[in-house]
Amino acid sequence: MTLFFCDGTSMTLGYICEVALSFSLLAMMTQVFFFLLVFLLSVYLLLTKNASKRLPPGSLGLPIIGQSLSFLSAMRKNTAEEWLQDRIRKYGPISKMSILGAPTLFIHGQAANKFVFSCDGNTLGSQQPSSISRVCGGRNILELSGHDHKRVRGALLSFLKPEALKQYVSKMDEEIRKHFEMHWRGKKTVLAMPSIKTLTFNIMSSLIIGIEQSAKRDILLQLFQQLMEGVLSVPFNFPFTRFNRSLQASGKIRPILEDLIREKRAALEHGTAFPQQDLITTLLSLRNEENSAVLTDEEIIDNAIVIMIAGYDTSSVLLSLLIRLLADDPSIYASILQEQAEISKNKASGELLTWDDLTRMKHTWSVASETLRMTPPVFSIFRKALKDIEYEGYLIPKGWQVMLSTSMTHMDDSIFPHASRFDPERFQNKASVPPYSFVAFGGGSHICPGYEFARLETLITIHHLVNSIANCRANSDFLCFQVNDVGNRTVGCEDVVTGARGKLRVILRHGYRFSQQGREIEILSFSRSPESPHPLSPATGLKLTVQGGVKMERDLLGFFTVLDSFKAYVDPAPRIIKNFLTSQAGTNKFDECTDIF
Repeated sequence: MTLFFCDGTSMTLGYICEVALSFSLLAMMTQVFFFLLVFLLSVYLLLTKNASKRLPPGSLGLPIIGQSLSFLSAMRKNTAEEWLQDRIRKYGPISKMSILGAPTLFIHGQAANKFVFSCDGNTLGSQQPSSISRVCGGRNILELSGHDHKRVRGALLSFLKPEALKQYVSKMDEEIRKHFEMHWRGKKTVLAMPSIKTLTFNIMSSLIIGIEQSAKRDILLQLFQQLMEGVLSVPFNFPFTRFNRSLQASGKIRPILEDLIREKRAALEHGTAFPQQDLITTLLSLRNEENSAVLTDEEIIDNAIVIMIAGYDTSSVLLSLLIRLLADDPSIYASILQEQAEISKNKASGELLTWDDLTRMKHTWSVASETLRMTPPVFSIFRKALKDIEYEGYLIPKGWQVMLSTSMTHMDDSIFPHASRFDPERFQNKASVPPYSFVAFGGGSHICPGYEFARLETLITIHHLVNSIANCRANSDFLCFQVNDVGNRTVGCEDVVTGARGKLRVILRHGYRFSQQGREIEILSFSRSPESPHPLSPATGLKLTVQGGVKMERDLLGFFTVLDSFKAYVDPAPRIIKNFLTSQAGTNKFDECTDIF
């Protein structure tokens, strides 16, 4: 078809369509180019934005292993803080590393505490290192976030909140009285930490899972001790590893708790048990608006295991450190005894403690809080980034762990003046402690749900402890603790004082933290030096054989050693013996110790 125009020219319709199509294609290509340019510009801006959120300095080390082996070694030696201080000197206050199989951001300080404890559950989750979730179960409160965390926390608080715990004071008191009568009364020597660990486990067994003294309780104690070995370990499930032994113990504990839940559910249905009998019955009795169970059996088991671990381990460490403090510091012992005596004088013989009695133990709890500040049982906490997060200009990628050190804030002189000095007066007025600075039990809305339970357990135990010591204080060796030689022969306090020969274990205290790195000391002879300002200083020529690298388990924190034994016989005994082994120390660095026990 041909078109004629007024000027006499003509053009075919096909040519016009071709030209129109060309213009249309050009316009479309222009639009595509424009949108492509916008897209590329957006990507560029996004990339440059993320580039500004650089990863912190540090190294992730070898795949999976990372820095786990050296970190766990430092934890067992109780030198983890020195380990972290080395990283701070090398990389600064924020650094990346790989711990327990996951890339990790290490942070510390008051601002870091606030960042972690004020983050919502959709930003930082409570997920712990994989070894914890695999041993304790993935439905425990430490692993949950968002709605599930709120639901489980609310269920646990129905048992652990102060209003509910009031009814368990007398039961806890009976358990503690019974323990001291059976294991302490009339004894010349007591192994503090093992004894206290047994006590805290019995309390947890009675009040959490409702198992009283029996063969089943003894079996559970052995299994929990085995489980504790690998809770915080490299998650290599190979035979003979700590993690493998821990998994095996967990696998044996779970069927016991499953049977226990079935028994308690049946007892509740038949009216032979009541809902507030223990934690298990409390959780089984909870119902939501649809009259369904608030927690599944799996959630009850997982959370019972976590609470048992927390109460068994951390509480026993605190109580053992308090025992050492009471024996080492007469002024602290006297002040606590005075407060507890005021409570006891208004009670009949054998009368159980009440909630009101515990509220009057303010000084005792201040001493416990100061002990927690200087030697927190939990060295660090872990969180997991649920999305990309920016902190102090650094990027925390989604899926990374965040490791927060609590003790470094506790020992900050800008927050706690003269932080290395033991001063319970800091906690007499709670308002004087800045927010997010004392985080032994967490902070903000993330306060440990077991805080009140731990407080009750500590106060009741210390009440009976100081009264027991007061009644037996005429026995000067009551506060001496057994120290065994390599042949398991008990070296008594009097033998040591008169010059007994044997290999003794010595616990060092570096500054304010107890060290679990041990040395075997062979005492060949010793005598008191009249020229020395300290009655316990060694005589000239005291020969010591020091063997380095002997690891000591946490249980040895509770042992009173040779120098403590002296204190039961010499009055006044020096509180601090400085540089006791300076000349003999050599490469073992005894001369760097502030105190030697």
